Amino acid sequence: MTGYIPEDKVSEIRNAADIVDIISETVLLKKTGKNFIGLCPFHSEKTPSFTVSPDKQIFHCFGCGTGGNVFSFLMRQEGLEFPDAARLLARRYGIDLPLGGDRGKNRRQASERERLFAVNKLALDYFQQTLLEHPEGKPARQYLTDRGIHRKTAEAFQLGYVPGGWDNLIRHFRRNPRQLEALEQSGLIVKSQRGQGYYDRFRQRLIFPILDPQMHVLGFGGRVLDKTLPKYLNSPETPVYNKRRVLYGLHRTKDKCRTSGNVYIVEGYLDLLALYQNGIENVVATLGTALTPDHVSLLTRYAERMMLVYDSDEAGLRSAQRCIDIFWKGHVDFRRNDVFQEKNADTRILVLPEGHDPDSFLLKFGPKKFVRLAEDAPGIISFLMERAVQAHGLSVEGKIRIVNAMLPPLDAVNDRIAKALYVKNLAERIDLDERTIWSKLGEHDRASASTRTAQPSQDLASETGAKQRRPTGNRFERQIIAMMLQFPDIIGEIVAMQILDFFENRRLQSIGHHILRLHPAPAAELLTQMDAGEDRDMAAALAMTEEAWTLQGCRRLLAQYVNLKANKQQIAILDEQIRAAEARDDQDTLMQLLSKKQKMAVLRKNRKTRLLQDD
Repeated sequence: MTGYIPEDKVSEIRNAADIVDIISETVLLKKTGKNFIGLCPFHSEKTPSFTVSPDKQIFHCFGCGTGGNVFSFLMRQEGLEFPDAARLLARRYGIDLPLGGDRGKNRRQASERERLFAVNKLALDYFQQTLLEHPEGKPARQYLTDRGIHRKTAEAFQLGYVPGGWDNLIRHFRRNPRQLEALEQSGLIVKSQRGQGYYDRFRQRLIFPILDPQMHVLGFGGRVLDKTLPKYLNSPETPVYNKRRVLYGLHRTKDKCRTSGNVYIVEGYLDLLALYQNGIENVVATLGTALTPDHVSLLTRYAERMMLVYDSDEAGLRSAQRCIDIFWKGHVDFRRNDVFQEKNADTRILVLPEGHDPDSFLLKFGPKKFVRLAEDAPGIISFLMERAVQAHGLSVEGKIRIVNAMLPPLDAVNDRIAKALYVKNLAERIDLDERTIWSKLGEHDRASASTRTAQPSQDLASETGAKQRRPTGNRFERQIIAMMLQFPDIIGEIVAMQILDFFENRRLQSIGHHILRLHPAPAAELLTQMDAGEDRDMAAALAMTEEAWTLQGCRRLLAQYVNLKANKQQIAILDEQIRAAEARDDQDTLMQLLSKKQKMAVLRKNRKTRLLQDD
């Protein structure tokens, strides 16, 4: 399973990596007792069921059943193969991996993603050096000074510059022509349509590198220094860059987002830099696209409150409306996947005073007034309500349109108290009886329910399946596997008594044999050796359970299990005798055997009830 990475290196990485640190980069965790809990990143849920054990270095979601160790988390979360996940962790913890392949052969070529990360990093170094040190970077340095962006901020976000000309980057990479293919795939150079050769995508632009939370360089944004169009140019979609899933600046601001529990979401690179430079460091920016459900899902791993910041002009208001629309116009079904509510995110809309963007507002009023303005910003429903009033007015026809416009977002509110308050506010705002709005909501809800019944969502079915997940196998057998994982001192007696041979559930039996093969490896190492799937998920779940095992308690459990299995064998023998009595039509013997079976069944049931009453 570990491929060309030696086992001793896998062990070294596993021992160095802290699963809480790694998972905390993508999941907002809170300490509860010995463990940490958070909202599962692998399925939608309202109540945290995703549990991380720092002692055992494993995780398990009690909602969807997914579980594993630090390697399997990265494989699932980032879509990596095991060697890629191991290399990522090795880089993070400063562990050198051997360059040679198995048996002296050369290592296979780096993955496509690794090549793109590498070439993007080299390009970033070139762009940054040009801005900060090269004479040709002077226009960009002056532009940043004019915009009030300090050199320290430029260095913190690794800003760069590329001067005029068609082949600056190509000439820089000519010393290694093998990288031209990766440069083209990354979108940094473009193949000429007039013949052979390439030209640079970014020319005479200030460069904003786009990194992910793991500090990989995914792509770039470029801004002209004059009024040339297009003003902004971004990297194209690549195997490592998808603008609908990436937020600018998060790699730098994620810790502030997590500690403050709040994140400001702006539209532009320079807006972000202005806030960051003014001490408002819990900020991210979208990349030439409206906020998407993927963005929201990403942010809920770091903050519980989101503040969408927009200009007051018509373009800014349209942007605000588009971002809000993703939550109630089909992109996200509130009843199934209300990202804001299910992830416990308090979402507000901050529209700046007329004539201001974040940069100009901060320059004129300062960060304290910006924060005070944000504290008074309305939530989504209140914002939509005011926008509807402004759009339709308070005539009779206008009130009808306002109510109809507010039905979808009001229906999407799952909290009864919140919905009642919103309905009350709307009724007072447009001077209408609350009962009328409730009646319209009932009609809308019934129509929506009919549509959902006719066309059930596959995601809804999968979420329902997660909630209805039931433990697999006999409870005694699950306890024995949990005991093997958590109290390995008993494994010798399990082998001696051949306990696994009695198992009815084949999956649990397979996990048990896997534990025996790798004993005395700890749970985190066992999971490394297991293929992804239900076996590993189940093993993680059983390893995560908390029980105060003692040697005496373990022996008592094994004795009870063997006793129950022996009773089953006795009943099997009795059944064979009953069939024989029936075959020879021996009614007297048959009645005696049936009576004996009934008494044994009652005795077995009572005994099992006593044994499992604390299970």
